Amino acid sequence: MPLWIWVALGSALGGVARYAVAKTWPSVPGGWPIATMSVNVIGSLAIGVCSVLLAARVTSGGSAVSSEAMQLFWMTGVLGGFTTYSAFALETVLVSGASPWRAGAYVVATVTLCVSAAWVGRALASS
Repeated sequence: MPLWIWVALGSALGGVARYAVAKTWPSVPGGWPIATMSVNVIGSLAIGVCSVLLAARVTSGGSAVSSEAMQLFWMTGVLGGFTTYSAFALETVLVSGASPWRAGAYVVATVTLCVSAAWVGRALASS
């Protein structure tokens, strides 16, 4: 199967999962965009885990095509479709209409949590 199909399938699943989270926690105008922040933090944790587990699969003798396909499916496809920088940027602008300080707090909190989650994910998967 061509590798781009793995990306497309993963992206579809990730996008549907993100949609489900957004429907579960809809944004309120001027409110904290909890759904977008949540998917970005969860996705950061998951990509940290995947980066270790899938790299271990490559070094443990998994076939190159199979390992590459799984990396493309999970990291580029599922997690790429699930997380969203464009929504993060737009919702930051929308929050800033209420208060620039609130927008700044959202940016700092999201970036700090996402980077921390990726680090924790790698640490968990490595242990």
